[in-house]
Amino acid sequence: MRLGSLDLQLVSDGGFKLDGGAMFGVVPRVLWEREVPADESHRIPMATNCLLVRSGDELVLVDTGLGDKHDRKFRDHFAFEEGAARLPESLRAAGHALEDVDHVVLTHLHFDHCGWNTVVRDGELVPAFPRARYWLDRGEVAHARDPNERDRASYLPENWEPLFAAGVVELFDEAAEPVAGVRVVKAPGHNADMCVVLLDGGAADRGVFLADLVPTTAHVPYPWVMAYDLFPLQTIESKKRWLPRAAAERWLCIFEHDRRTPLARLREKRPGRFVAEALAAGDGAGGPGSGA
Repeated sequence: MRLGSLDLQLVSDGGFKLDGGAMFGVVPRVLWEREVPADESHRIPMATNCLLVRSGDELVLVDTGLGDKHDRKFRDHFAFEEGAARLPESLRAAGHALEDVDHVVLTHLHFDHCGWNTVVRDGELVPAFPRARYWLDRGEVAHARDPNERDRASYLPENWEPLFAAGVVELFDEAAEPVAGVRVVKAPGHNADMCVVLLDGGAADRGVFLADLVPTTAHVPYPWVMAYDLFPLQTIESKKRWLPRAAAERWLCIFEHDRRTPLARLREKRPGRFVAEALAAGDGAGGPGSGA
């Protein structure tokens, strides 16, 4: 799809599952299960909606999914979707090779957002995108290298340390703009240094990749916050910063973990209460493109 001067494509790394209660925190199951039914193990389906952005002659990939370095126990625990197209195949289906990516922007370093940062080649871990610069928030890197007991399992050093060894990392504080129209901005709550990605195609053509600030359309209401969030009250404050503007300016919203509605616009139903509306045919953003 086209967003002003930017070309956008969703690319998937396949599905997985997480505990429904953990995904919705203090929201009662009787409420959240109306939105996302759970399986017999109380898990709900999750997408890995990564985003390709073409700005001028440069290609940006936002987040890199689960990766392929996990053992069978790990894949079973998170119910990786068997037979699904993984990110390299999704990129090829969208008309791109790994070598085409100029920049990889990471919203944060949890395993389901950065797994294809690296691959094993000739027995060594190396950057998966050989020409790319990888953009990481400095505070997030510091925390990933020294996590606490609560989120230690979410950080796998093999997903980022080889990038530093290869000298391909661009560290930033608070915000960065790797290419024109693609700006990564800190939005704390899920952890202290998670970021969202703002898209500016010029004029009124704007969008936001919400990452784990609003992982699915079911998480749009302010109090629907994950138990995974280290700072849930900060999550609410970050939502209050971005969601009213997204609704008022009719931004394209991209939901990284939503399997049914990865692309939507927000409407303010009543003061402070927003709902996500899936894109309709003929929407100004152009409708879903390859890989969506």
